[in-house]
Order: sequence, then C-alpha cells, then structure tokens
Amino acid sequence: MTSPRQTYETHIRRDPPFHFFLIPVMLISVIWASVNFYMHPGWTSGWLIVVSLALLVLAFLSRVNAIRVQDRVIRLEELLRYQKVLTAELLQKSEALSKGQIIALRFAPDEELSSLVWQVAEGNLSKPVEIKKAIKNWRPDTLRV
Repeated sequence: MTSPRQTYETHIRRDPPFHFFLIPVMLISVIWASVNFYMHPGWTSGWLIVVSLALLVLAFLSRVNAIRVQDRVIRLEELLRYQKVLTAELLQKSEALSKGQIIALRFAPDEELSSLVWQVAEGNLSKPVEIKKAIKNWRPDTLRV
C-alpha cells in the first residue's frame, strides 16, 4: 500500500501518541496537581506539582531532542546530495544556507535543487516556508519524526 502523495499542505507530521495522548495527560496532571495543592496545601501536594511539571518538560524535551538529531541527519544527507547535484559554484554558495533553509530544500527534487539553491543564495527566497512553497514537484520525506 502506498501512502498518499506528500505536498506542502500535507507534509506536517503529527505523532498521535505524543500529540493526542501524552501531552494532554501531562497537562491534565499539572492542572490536577495545582488544583489539589490549592485545595489541600502541603509538601506532598506541592511536590506533585513539581513532578508533574518535570514529566511535562521531559515529554517536550524527548520530542525536541529527537527532532534536533533528525535535523542534523537531514543536514548531513542534504550536504552529501549537494555534492552530487550542484555545480562547484552553487556548492560554495550553499555553505551560507541556514539549517532551516537546508531542511526545507530536502523536499526539492534533484531537477529543481540547483535553481532553488541559487534563489536562496541570491536572497530571493529566505524563509523555509517560502522555499517549500516554491517547490513544484515535491520530494516526500516520510521518515520524519
């Protein structure tokens, strides 16, 4: 079974266990602990707030750190692709691209990459959202966390 064609409109990935279970449960826990502390002040109920907040932070950090590592891998993959696809001049210009620009350009197929890197290097496209919208034939990234 093939997945639906990925486009700019459909490329954002939601992780249902994280977004629709873990985060709501952690937020409810913080709220419940705060209400409990208000109704029954004490060291135990105060500590429950601290633990609930720690778990919420842990949940966010686990997601943020996974995405940060994935961004580094994407940057490395794209730099290797640039060496195969871009001319020497464009390869040199690509060194000035930001992490966000590189990550956005991963959706561009090889046929469009040179043109888009040139536009980004010349300042015609700067924001990742602009780069993604300029891509004509979307190259899907279905492995994103």
